[in-house]
Amino acid sequence: MSGKLIRWGIASAGKISEDFVIALSTLPASDHKVVAVAARSQDRAAEFAKKHEIPTAYGSYEELAKSKDVDVVYIGVLNPQHYEVSLLMLNSGKHVLCEKPLAMNQKQVQGILAAAKANKRFFMEAVWSRFFPSYQHVRQLIQAGTLGEVKEVVVNFGFPMPNVDRLQKRELGGGVVYDLGIYTIQVAQWAFQEAPQKIESSGSTNAEGIDDDVSATLTYSGGRTARMRFSSKEKLDNLAVIKGSKGQVTLVDFWTPNKLIDIDGKEKEWLPPKGKHTTNYANSEAMRYEAEAVRQSILAGDVENKNVTYADSLLFAHIEDTIRTQIGVLNKFDAE
Repeated sequence: MSGKLIRWGIASAGKISEDFVIALSTLPASDHKVVAVAARSQDRAAEFAKKHEIPTAYGSYEELAKSKDVDVVYIGVLNPQHYEVSLLMLNSGKHVLCEKPLAMNQKQVQGILAAAKANKRFFMEAVWSRFFPSYQHVRQLIQAGTLGEVKEVVVNFGFPMPNVDRLQKRELGGGVVYDLGIYTIQVAQWAFQEAPQKIESSGSTNAEGIDDDVSATLTYSGGRTARMRFSSKEKLDNLAVIKGSKGQVTLVDFWTPNKLIDIDGKEKEWLPPKGKHTTNYANSEAMRYEAEAVRQSILAGDVENKNVTYADSLLFAHIEDTIRTQIGVLNKFDAE
């Protein structure tokens, strides 16, 4: 690392990795530089590197792990590969930002975090929502007592996605618990800041036995609840409503919320700048917030970030595992 510049390596040349690189392009070039990209094929990496003006393209993740020019690696591979690629990068001395869901179960999450601790490297699950100005505003409302005691969270996340393979196929780590549930779980935890005392869930599965529509209720101390539904079968309202004893606040498109309805009923909005290219997914430019948080943490010598701690990731995985078990969706990693 030189001065305040953080040099990024990108593991995977897929759509989410592309969006992350576009988000980085909205930040000062003196602070963030993408120096390498790796994919399982040299051609894909080279094509990605050319489009985004990245100096080095690797045809394997091992080569990226060995690079002396990379400070931190963004991991955008498919869910089942998060564990092995995170371990590879951490054990090679790289700081890591890994896409959510962090791993296929809590045991894998424990393995990743153990490697991060052993190597004394910064590590974070990329729960990008928590770095939005809107989430930070909600946290301030709760901490200041403006909302009063948080009593209930109601959150829904759904889109019809019958042909999205990474959601529907077992070998790609499919299932709405992983892809959508992580979002509803993390917003509930953002509001309550304690582990749920009870988890009750039900859901349906597709032809492959993968969860495609799930409802869950998490019960916290004092009988307070988070009620959530996440679905790849139908469009839901995609709001997170946090209800306190003194009022409520609503995060609009809560996983990527530029906008919220504040406790006074008025709308607040924060818009990220656009990048050099059009993103694959809506509002991905806002990944800039988590990227800058990673930089600040690394420069401060921190190994975790207060917005998504190791303990947070362990708890997310525990809740995901519990819901999957209750609806009868296990994977090959659970048996290992």
